[in-house]
Amino acid sequence: METDGLIVVDKPAGMTSHDVVARIRRLAKTRRVGHGGTLDPMATGVLIIGVNRATRLLTYVIGAGKSYAATIRLGQSTITDDAEGDVTAQANASTVTDEAITAGLRAQTGEIQQAPSAVSAIKIKGERAYKRVREGEAVELPPRTVTISRLDILDIRRADAVVDVDIDVACSSGTYIRAIARDLGATLGVGGHLTALRRTAVGSMTLAEASTLDTLETRAPDVITLPMADAARRAFPERIATEDETRIMRHGGRLTAVGITGPYAVFSPDGLLLAIVSEKSGQARAEIVLAPA
Repeated sequence: METDGLIVVDKPAGMTSHDVVARIRRLAKTRRVGHGGTLDPMATGVLIIGVNRATRLLTYVIGAGKSYAATIRLGQSTITDDAEGDVTAQANASTVTDEAITAGLRAQTGEIQQAPSAVSAIKIKGERAYKRVREGEAVELPPRTVTISRLDILDIRRADAVVDVDIDVACSSGTYIRAIARDLGATLGVGGHLTALRRTAVGSMTLAEASTLDTLETRAPDVITLPMADAARRAFPERIATEDETRIMRHGGRLTAVGITGPYAVFSPDGLLLAIVSEKSGQARAEIVLAPA
């Protein structure tokens, strides 16, 4: 039974990412559990969980590109930019054309400057932005550069004064899908927020391989879906070390560079994951050592 690795979870609605971590701690019978990339309670879909030594891979998971299916409601703004917050403004969106919606979303594709939602976990002088908002403070977070490589409209539905827009998104880490809804509503002058969000992929890990918490419950404590070595092969280029290099790498030593664009994973001849390394000045240096010395 593997005790170190990643779990691709299909997070249900109504749970925080920390709730999922707590559940996995109980199932895997270990405290050393973390998640890669927070999903809001309303959101469902792919949440990557690291167990034991694999928690050290989560830094790289968090930085991977993400894909989402989402629904934007035009005609209503909320304090959180999603359906979990109170409605702060309403407008009649019935006159907004499909062409205007398409143009508004097209303007948010590529490399853009996006201001994160005020109700977020970003820290301002050591305090979470959402805490400041809940205490009544007006919070404006500075924009940051994100890349939205795909922003396709799947459907547009109209009901009275609101318009619901289903979208499919591929984006860089750090992109707020709630902000896409907010900014589209602002561009069109009617307000907007997110009513549904489902993460469909993190890097190469997709819903197709995700397990529900109920399924994991039946398998406990054998809950690892991606053992350490398999997870590293999915996420990084691969280098096979010689026996001498394996001994060096086990102790965090440096190897001769071989021209692989890093970071990349180094494996022993028998397939043991040794380290994640990057090359600089002719040497391959370990960013994290994962094999026991």
